[in-house]
Amino acid sequence: MNTKTYPRTSDYQTIYLNTIINNPNIIVGDYTIYNDFSTDENTKQLKEASLKMGFELVNLSEITSHPSPNYLLVLQMAQEKAIAAEAGLLIVESDVIVKKHTLQSLFDGAQARKDCGIAAAVTVDEHEAINYPYLYAKGKENQVFPEKKHLSFCCSLLTTDFLRAFDFHSLNPEKNWFDVTISHQALEKGFVNYLFTTLTVWHRPHSSRPWKQLKYTNPLKYYWLKFTKGLDKI
Repeated sequence: MNTKTYPRTSDYQTIYLNTIINNPNIIVGDYTIYNDFSTDENTKQLKEASLKMGFELVNLSEITSHPSPNYLLVLQMAQEKAIAAEAGLLIVESDVIVKKHTLQSLFDGAQARKDCGIAAAVTVDEHEAINYPYLYAKGKENQVFPEKKHLSFCCSLLTTDFLRAFDFHSLNPEKNWFDVTISHQALEKGFVNYLFTTLTVWHRPHSSRPWKQLKYTNPLKYYWLKFTKGLDKI
């Protein structure tokens, strides 16, 4: 059991969950890293880190020959693990920073709403102003409300009941991203998706995918790449 909050010196964005989750209904399970065809050097470093820090390392190259990205495969594997553990599935993207209370509060909020399919924390900038992809929620700060638009996976909890109701293996493998489809499926299955503007997470849009910054700096090039390369299919 880890007793310190931050596993790495001078890194305050990575934490041990068991040090901040105190709800007895939440069991902090294994921490897994999916290595999606990274370089040999990165794979070596991940193996060393897994031994030192105690996380499970899954090298996707040992499971599939499909080239990176393998977002769909990871979603499918995570869904199976969540259902087996009778747990929900929490997705936090790499360009998002959460607060210490965010995850537990999101879990508590979903638990309090028996019809909940997906519960999402709203994204904000460094000044706590709502930003992309939830710009439509401006003016609805400090509320929890049903949302018929799709919820982003920036910081979202998919409930156990919804995971059992919709099999991710039915998702279209030709697409790159699945938050729109999965959000709509939750509604079609009779669930309600909730946006929590009471819970804010700092989102630095597309910092994990620098090429998407072209959407703002050079939109012509962005859409050329999007359509000629088949990138970013949602």
